Amino acid sequence: MPQPEVLKPLKTWSHLAGRRRKPSEYEIVSTNLHFSTNNPDAPFELDPDFDMARWFKQHRNQSPLAHPDWNAFRDPDEMVYRTYNIQQDGQETYVLGLFDQFSARGHDAMLEPTWAGSLARLYTPARYLFHTLQMASAYLTQMAPASTISNCATYQAADALRWLSHTAYRTKELSKTFPGIGLDRDERSYWESDPAWQGWRRLVEQALVAWDWAESFAAFNLVIHPAVEETVLRTLGEAGRRNGDTLLGLLTDAQLVDAQRHRRWASALVRLALEQPGNREVLGRWVSRWAPLADEAVQVYCAALPDVAGAAERVGAATRAFREGLGL
Repeated sequence: MPQPEVLKPLKTWSHLAGRRRKPSEYEIVSTNLHFSTNNPDAPFELDPDFDMARWFKQHRNQSPLAHPDWNAFRDPDEMVYRTYNIQQDGQETYVLGLFDQFSARGHDAMLEPTWAGSLARLYTPARYLFHTLQMASAYLTQMAPASTISNCATYQAADALRWLSHTAYRTKELSKTFPGIGLDRDERSYWESDPAWQGWRRLVEQALVAWDWAESFAAFNLVIHPAVEETVLRTLGEAGRRNGDTLLGLLTDAQLVDAQRHRRWASALVRLALEQPGNREVLGRWVSRWAPLADEAVQVYCAALPDVAGAAERVGAATRAFREGLGL
């Protein structure tokens, strides 16, 4: 009677065993983690027709943006939870150092009241906008068809929360120097009613109900994120410097470091998608749907900013150049 074959133990996880090199930390802790992709007909290995299963089948599995192996995606920065925390701890130490140093110098007391009014209207309500970026990234974390994509979206959501927290911190600081202009009290009314914000609000509120995972990615990472970064970060920081608000300029510069990482992984995902025929047209349709709303938001917001003539045109050129660089 033949003896049963003795199985040799694998040196690493089975899905990485075929590689001819030792897997990296990134590959070990980031790849092939989504159990809900194992059975496309029953994403959670339960009743295939319960509500959540139907949602994932419709808005993830049946997305018009298709690829035979989304698990082939790799984050160009190979970020893992451990290294994200190390890196962003350093970033937060830098930002908190800015806050402490400028506070010790009496920075806010040296600002002109007119600029403080601009901050109350055009800066401090941005925490609502940043929260929508966090929400969209969290949705992508849940819906993405590969764990390597979900991980990038998770870190992006954390970055948006950091931007929101920075804005809330500065709102409270500014309110102590300028107590009579509605700081930490009127932000919601500005967000809901001020013309400068209504283009952004319309854009993000509509994009938050783009349920298809890939359309949500295209709307936010290819259109909305670049528009926000070039306008509410870079251009607002430029206006701050021209009005003696060096702190705002340095703060937005620090946040733009995160934005560059977001663009790197988004670009890598687009390159993977474009390997498949038809995906360029799908992404092009989505960009064409959302870009006009973003352009409108940029135009109105930039028109309200002081001392940044031609800003909307520069923002438009920068966001188009980003997408054109991806072949879209």
